[in-house]
This record gives sequence, structure tokens and C-alpha cells, in this order.
Amino acid sequence: MVQRSNSRFSKSSKTTKHIFVTGGVASSLGKGLTASSLGHLLRARGLSVTMQKLDPYLNVDPGTMNPFQHGEVFVTDDGAETDLDIGHYERFLDENLDGSANVTTGQVYSTVIAKERRGEYLGDTVQVIPHITDEIKRRMRLPSEPVAGKKSPDVIITEIGGTVGDIESQPFLEAARQVRQDVGRNNVFFLHVSLVPYIGPSQELKTKPTQHSVAALRSIGIQPDAIVIRSDREVPAAMREKIGRMCDVDIDAVIGCPDAPSIYDIPKTLHSQNLDAYIVQHLDLKFKDVDWSKWDRLLAAVHNPQHTVEVALVGKYIDLPDAYLSVTEALRAGGFANQTRVKIRWVPSDDCATDEGAAAALSGVHAICVPGGFGIRGLEGKLGALKFARERKLPTLGLCLGLQSMVMEYARNIVGLEGASSTEFDPDTKHPVIATMAEQLDIVEGKGDLGGTMRLGLYEAALQSGSVVAETYGRTKVSERHRHRYEVNNEYRDQLAAAGLVFSGTSPDGKLVEFVELPRDVHPYYVSTQAHPELSSRPTRPHPLFAGLIAAALDHGKAKAPAKSGV
Repeated sequence: MVQRSNSRFSKSSKTTKHIFVTGGVASSLGKGLTASSLGHLLRARGLSVTMQKLDPYLNVDPGTMNPFQHGEVFVTDDGAETDLDIGHYERFLDENLDGSANVTTGQVYSTVIAKERRGEYLGDTVQVIPHITDEIKRRMRLPSEPVAGKKSPDVIITEIGGTVGDIESQPFLEAARQVRQDVGRNNVFFLHVSLVPYIGPSQELKTKPTQHSVAALRSIGIQPDAIVIRSDREVPAAMREKIGRMCDVDIDAVIGCPDAPSIYDIPKTLHSQNLDAYIVQHLDLKFKDVDWSKWDRLLAAVHNPQHTVEVALVGKYIDLPDAYLSVTEALRAGGFANQTRVKIRWVPSDDCATDEGAAAALSGVHAICVPGGFGIRGLEGKLGALKFARERKLPTLGLCLGLQSMVMEYARNIVGLEGASSTEFDPDTKHPVIATMAEQLDIVEGKGDLGGTMRLGLYEAALQSGSVVAETYGRTKVSERHRHRYEVNNEYRDQLAAAGLVFSGTSPDGKLVEFVELPRDVHPYYVSTQAHPELSSRPTRPHPLFAGLIAAALDHGKAKAPAKSGV
């Protein structure tokens, strides 16, 4: 059990504070972006901040979930497959988080059941309260425990997934309520994100859904300390006052957050209404004024670009843009580095399966990006897009499966290895230029668990001196995050290299291909990596490969006039 402290007498200044972010009325309101923006503001005030996301689904992690249902899987340095909101946290905090930043119901129940099987509950009847909630609380407060060489953070921001009223999220909300008792009421802050919808026929904004949402929260013992109102337009001050009165929240703590031109505008929207000041005063935290210098430079690049380029993102999950969230943000960040607005053209990979289809789908773009994916659907279209880009010297960046597709396309059309493929898609292919790592054989044959068994997390690579990637990175040793099960088959490396394909980066021992490219005198920017560099890109610190792609797109000579502000 967590040791409780009386909030009236606790030495709150020495306790890691806790901010819980809940959501009401509807999902996808932007809890993650609100939490991330708040984290950025507190960090800019000189506080140490860490963040975590609690997901109520029973999956242990999102690694085996369909991207159409969940969006992208964000991989951390330590190899954890996490929710896409962890990517928002990293981009806004500019800090690498670890797997403990994402907690799921599946993880919690797995841990509790394993303890029960070992007899650790001494014969108790294992129940949601206290056993499940105690495990949730342990994970909530885990970041506050000091580790070697690292101090405890000043603040933990915890986003509770789902919507207030959902059955699935009730144990998390109950645990959060208990944390307020355990660490002292002055050390915990509840921020509720809710929707004020606009009713078209009557031309009215309605506060009743938010009132009901807060009533549901209060019915389980949680009184929000502040409310962030999401809407498609400005909410009048009188309506915010009404919400404050009806929900028993200080008027100063009812914050309007209408749709913004860019997600990177949100920190200033919250700061302009003093939400961060209200919270640090409530929690009795020492702070300084926000340093906006770096963020202002970012916003200048976002809203006042000097150029515009259009990049085709050729993928199989484009009906749900969140499946490629980190890729699109990395592309845009690459634009920020070049004072350029990046317009994304969403291209279904199947549209590029023929030469004619590729020409039609990619006509007029300044660069293409071929991201990762699993399964054979859309593969031929990715190969077709890469063939089009290679032949027309269109700047190209391939990611994960994008590298494997680049190798397959080159093997087929330049080396002449008819039908060259990956054993992932064609186990009986005559030319398996992409094959399974030896340690993965049992898994792909169905003899092991799929979840958490790929090559996951941060791996080093040695780059060939003088190569395009080495020049782009500005160094010859790099580390990138991975998430894949298949590799370039070393038996074909010499044959491919003799035909002009450059394996410009490998694992330090030279056994695994990490980067592939064409020489700059053959193609201006035809680069791919087995890794997922998009996961380490930041809006204020764009990844070199994406910045390089946009620079090459500009050099391609087809940049348009400055575009309207917004991302």
C-alpha cells in the first residue's frame, strides 16, 4: 500500500506533484496535445516534468493492434511499443521517455494475476479494489522514485485515456482519486478536457455536455481543479463563467481552447489564459517566467514559411492519418528547418502499382516518402512509387519497409532478379533479397508470441564516410529506433552493390544493413533506413534525414510560392 500523508501537514514542496488529465463528452478531443502543451509550459518555467499515458484497453501494448483502430505504434528507446500520445509528449517535452510512460489495463492485470499465481497476496480474494487500483497507483507514482544519477521530477503529468463514464477507465479514475489522498490534496491537480459543441441549426454553443461530464467525474469522487474547453470556435467569457459556476471550478481555471491553425500554437493558447500560472500556484511550485525564445522561432517557421513543397506519402493506411503521425510531423519539422511549408499528398500505395498509376498519383510532387508497414497489401505500389522516383531523380526517403522495398525494386529492375521479394510476403520466392533474422524464424512460423518480439528499440549504426547519409547526419556513428522482423539478405549484398546500390550504413559489426542509398552523382537524394528516424524528430530539433529530404525537394527546383499559415 502507498503511505498516505495528511495534505494539511505534508511537506508538499518535497513531494513530486501529480497532474491528472481526464477527458469528457467524446474521445479525440486532444487530451494528449493539451497534456503535452502543459508539460512544455511547465518545462519552460524551469520545472522538471515527465509524462505518462494510461490506456484502458486489455491489450498489453498496441504492438499487435491494427493501425486503423489505434493509429501508429510509437517505439521508445528501450523498445517499448506505446501509444501515439507518447510521441506527442516527446515532441513537446523534447525528451526521450521509456516504456513506463505507457500503462495499459492489460499490463496491470497481467502483473496482478502473476502475483496471485505466485501467492504474493497471501490467500486474499484478489479484487479490482484494492489490488488492481494499488498496481495502477504504483505505476502512476513510479516516475517519482529516484534512480541512480537522476533526480525525481517536480511534476508527473498523467493522461487517463478514454472518456469519463466509460466502464474501462473507472479503475484508473479510482486510482487517481486515491493518489490525491495518498500524497496530499495540495500535491495533486485534476485537469478535465471537455467539449462545448456548436449546434448548427440553432447556431448555439451548448455547455450541458460539459456539465454532465463533470457531474460524472464528481460522482466518483473527483472534483476537477480546472477545465479546458474544446470547441470549433471561441467560447464567450459569459459561457466560460457559466461552466465555472455550474461545475464549481474557479472562473480563472476555465480555459478556452478552440481549434488552432497549428498544434504548436496550443502552448501559447493555454499560457495566454494563465493555466500554467494557476497550476504552479495551486501546487506551490517554484517557477520562473516562460522562456519563449526557442518556441517563437518554431512558430515563425510554422506561420511564415518562405517556400512550399509537396511531399507524397505513399502508404497503405492513409485513410487514417494517425497511422503515420510521427512521419508527417517529422516531414513538417524537416520543413521548419528549411523555412518551408510541407504539404502532404496522401497517396494510396495501390495506386502506384503500375507505371501509369504511379505517374498519375505522383505527378507534380517535389519528393516522396515511403513509410513502414506490415503485410503484402500495397507492396507492389510501393515498388512502383520507388521506381518512378528513382527514374525521375525525385528526392526519396524510405523508412523500414521503405528500405526493404527500395532493395526489392532495385533487385528486380536494375539487377534483373525477376520476382525478387521478401520471405515475409513470398516464403518461396526465388530471390529472397529480404529475409527473416535467424532468431525470428520460430516466431514467424507461429511458434512464438508476436507481441514484443521484433527488433525493437535503439540500435547503433556505422555510416560510410562520404555517403549521402553521413553528410546528412554530419557524423558516421548514429543510433536510431527500430521496429521490424526482417532484414536485407546478406547473400545478395555484393550483387546489389556491384549494380550500384550503396549500403551506406550497417550495424557496428557489419552484419545488418541499416542504410541504403544511391550516390549523389546518380540521384540527388535517394535514401532509406531500416530504422524509424521519425520517432526521434522534434519540431524544434528536426531529424537530419527529413530536413535533408526537404532541402533536396527545394533543390529539385519546383518549390511554390509561400503558403497560407498553418500546419
